[in-house]
Amino acid sequence: MSEETSTFRLYLLRFAYLANFAGLGLSVWPAIINHMGAWDPVKGVAFSFWAALSVLSGLGIRYPLKMLPLLLLQLFYKSIWLIAVYLPLSSAGQLPAGLTKAMVGGVVMDLIVIPWPYVVAGYVKQRGDRWRRPRLRNIRGPHASTAVEEGAASQ
Repeated sequence: MSEETSTFRLYLLRFAYLANFAGLGLSVWPAIINHMGAWDPVKGVAFSFWAALSVLSGLGIRYPLKMLPLLLLQLFYKSIWLIAVYLPLSSAGQLPAGLTKAMVGGVVMDLIVIPWPYVVAGYVKQRGDRWRRPRLRNIRGPHASTAVEEGAASQ
């Protein structure tokens, strides 16, 4: 499937992962390392999530298509934040300007760099992984005791 994704698109993906790796890494990791005292639990979850996102984005630089679910996660959590948090705050006249720019920028970036034909082919149209261990069945023939996975004999 990577043949379907252009080299230019792969470099766009790598740029997005690099932006996450460096941008988040340079802001989140110092905040975690230099933090004094106990964390507010929700804020601690957010910083832990962003730290993990920054580290995993480093893998995305090397494996841009394999780490694509990371960008999908980022797209969805930022979109949900914009709908569930920003819109009510905006209607109440309380705009968190800096965070809103980062969220909107992230959504726009993800919408541009994600190779949507690859996503549709690989996550929508492609058959999912099996849920159970395959059943074994016997094959009639010269090796009658040979058992194979169901479906393997037809290939």
